[in-house]
Amino acid sequence: MNWREHISVDLAVCHGQACVAGTRIPVSVVLDNLAAGLTTEEILASYPSLTVDSVRAAIAFAAELARERQLPLSA
Repeated sequence: MNWREHISVDLAVCHGQACVAGTRIPVSVVLDNLAAGLTTEEILASYPSLTVDSVRAAIAFAAELARERQLPLSA
């Protein structure tokens, strides 16, 4: 999965937030829905312009961001 084929960042779209390419759906919305326990099928029903691959790309994008920097965790 190459998330770069499905995720775009454009200052003219959603103020430069990472979005699913060809939509105005921020990656954060997809991730928020997953974190809330929605299934991929439920997300696709709510956002018909998304695909299974775009949901997977949002997850892959988030995983890469998590690898990019270290965050201090409180004990």
